[in-house]
Amino acid sequence: MSASVITVETQEDLSHKLIIQQTSVGLSLKGSIRVPGDKSISHRALMLGALAQGETEIAGLLLGEDPRSTASCFQALGAEISELNTELVRVKGIGLGNLLEPVDVLNAGNSGTTLRLMLGLLASHPGRFFTVTGDGSLRSRPMSRVVKPLQQMGAQIWGRQNNSLAPLAITGQALKPTHYHSPIASAQVKSCILLAGLLTEGKTTVTEPALSRDHSERMLRAFGADLTTDPETNSVTIIGPAQLYGQKVVVPGDISSAAFWLVAGAIVPGSNLLIENVGVNPSRTGILEALSLMGADVELENQREVAGEPVADLRVRHSRLKSCTIAGDIIPRLIDEIPILAVAAVFAEGTTVIRDAEELRVKESDRIAVMAQQLNKMGAKVTELPDGMEITGGTPLVGTDVDSHTDHRIAMSLAIAALVASGITSIHRAEAAAISYPNFTATLQQVCQF
Repeated sequence: MSASVITVETQEDLSHKLIIQQTSVGLSLKGSIRVPGDKSISHRALMLGALAQGETEIAGLLLGEDPRSTASCFQALGAEISELNTELVRVKGIGLGNLLEPVDVLNAGNSGTTLRLMLGLLASHPGRFFTVTGDGSLRSRPMSRVVKPLQQMGAQIWGRQNNSLAPLAITGQALKPTHYHSPIASAQVKSCILLAGLLTEGKTTVTEPALSRDHSERMLRAFGADLTTDPETNSVTIIGPAQLYGQKVVVPGDISSAAFWLVAGAIVPGSNLLIENVGVNPSRTGILEALSLMGADVELENQREVAGEPVADLRVRHSRLKSCTIAGDIIPRLIDEIPILAVAAVFAEGTTVIRDAEELRVKESDRIAVMAQQLNKMGAKVTELPDGMEITGGTPLVGTDVDSHTDHRIAMSLAIAALVASGITSIHRAEAAAISYPNFTATLQQVCQF
């Protein structure tokens, strides 16, 4: 193993190329780090704070591009949001039902969470007209999964390709309650419908085929909504109309961001990393279960609860990984971590199989196809499946030119793979990492020791 020299070059089109070059000195990852605030919780804190009566204080908010898109949209809808910083963000809410009709198109940028969750709120505000859009990637992502259940509630929504793609136009209505049986386990679908239910008279229920992350349920309760869950049927019910009240929210570190360091520590010899203050909500800890199946040396230290969310410090040491099968009910609890799990599988003995993850094909990129293509460029043995991948571990990686496809999780996953690739790896469009992890490269440089 040899150490890495990590540099960033700015291209003529202002995109960034992250270059990781192996040298002749042994590399290990050492030290204590903190990852950015949880993206899912950051979005929801901004949204519910904007809808609540009174002021909401948010500590530890993720400062990535996606939450900034959420803040911009809700400022346009009438909320007062202070400058975004990690210390404290203040949101002066306008009260549920009082969203203003904006003077311009609402732009969710690259954020599917912003657009899909916001649709439930916009559709349920009678007498107002809204238009929403996003960047090129977001305009290609499927919206029918939330548009159709909202239309069942009486929503009026129009968009491209039979109302399935943004830009979307919405005329707010007084919606009717529903019991929606979602064909997929999706926190975005569930949350969209629950947010629509806030202003809908009666009981609105969502039943999923498997448990998806439950940040919306936890936070809605904390803000005062009347909400119940039935774990036996994977159902959640909200009773409207509701009243929300400003809260103090502490955002823990994002386990999806921590996942990159968990895998890095596991595959780089001699590593011993402590990742502090990470959210370990049971609906998000599939990554820990998968790494345990692979034999990774990961310990939870200083377990505690902060503002209703379980939190721990995660210590990871280098270990010898083994293959496993990742499929079924665990997938919704680690869907965002599959790209970096694919990197772990490259260094695991045997063949790792990932299935039931067809959702990856409609993320910021087709993550199944892109990860297979880019890892194979580096010498890995990855076979695409319709709903996942087969990865045969043990083949040494060789540095080459790879591309993030403007997907933040792809960019960071390839950077971790490059730490154990010989030669020079150049990751094109690496600036995509800033969507969820603005200081990823700086942290990478910080923990690499030799």
